[in-house]
Amino acid sequence: MDLSIVVPIYNEEENVSVLHASITAALAATRLVYEIILVDDGSSDNSFFHLKKIAQDDPRVKVIRFRRNFGQTAAMAAGFDAAAGRVVVPMDGDLQNDPVDIPRLLEKIDAGYDVVSGWRKNRKDTFINRKLPSILANGLISRLTGVHLHDYGCTLKAYRRELLDGINLYGEMHRFVPALASQVGARVAELPVNHLPRLHGTSKYGISRTMRVVLDLMTVKFLLAYSTKPIQLFGKWGIYTLAAAFLSGGTTLYMKLFEHVSMNRNPLLILTAFLLFMGVQFIVLGLLGELNARTYYEAQGKPIYVVRERVNFAD
Repeated sequence: MDLSIVVPIYNEEENVSVLHASITAALAATRLVYEIILVDDGSSDNSFFHLKKIAQDDPRVKVIRFRRNFGQTAAMAAGFDAAAGRVVVPMDGDLQNDPVDIPRLLEKIDAGYDVVSGWRKNRKDTFINRKLPSILANGLISRLTGVHLHDYGCTLKAYRRELLDGINLYGEMHRFVPALASQVGARVAELPVNHLPRLHGTSKYGISRTMRVVLDLMTVKFLLAYSTKPIQLFGKWGIYTLAAAFLSGGTTLYMKLFEHVSMNRNPLLILTAFLLFMGVQFIVLGLLGELNARTYYEAQGKPIYVVRERVNFAD
């Protein structure tokens, strides 16, 4: 299997038939052996009825139906788990991603890249509640992860299948896959892609999603920098906090001995006690994180490294 196309579907009954037709038309000129995995994320309209009919008419189409709405990340994870293709390409089901771009993404993969991320350079969305939050979020994500992309939110991407095996998705984490893949040495490229205006249905995403993305970004930053060494983060802040506590305590003692300021009337004494408590808490948190990290890696037999290839090793 050359290619698996994964499409989360949520209340897109007017779009799914056109989506299937556009994908098959875009790939008709290629000689790719491909499958289309359509994941019904608990739609409340007739989306599943149309999806089932499409699957009956086209054996390349596979349909997964959730019992309820679990969200785009869960739908994408289910599609990734079911995918058999050498390359996996997720895309939206609202017809705003153009399947014509799929062969171009695959060309980049064949050129040696492991992840190719689409960039909706001429995005057909409103500025205030869609484009502006996206610009700010992409800048922040690029800065914190070190993987500089213009458009983390574009669903249309291409991944080598083996990269997805070691990545588990939660929350809104599907948009951070390029950053997570970079952690294991993946080569990431970006490619401008078409973005079409929505013709049917309504968008399921708004500015309220930004907060969830920011919270997940904190998780990604921690995973990228400290997942195998949490004590380096929490221990560092513990040492800083304890140093501030000793400075505050020393100042309190100096004021008592030389300036005759009563310690029980000095707010620095309370600050010292608070900082001492927080410093110990940070260090203990770091040690607990170290225990959890060892449990996570050792219980699964999961190495803390990823090998690209081996030479002259017996199978």
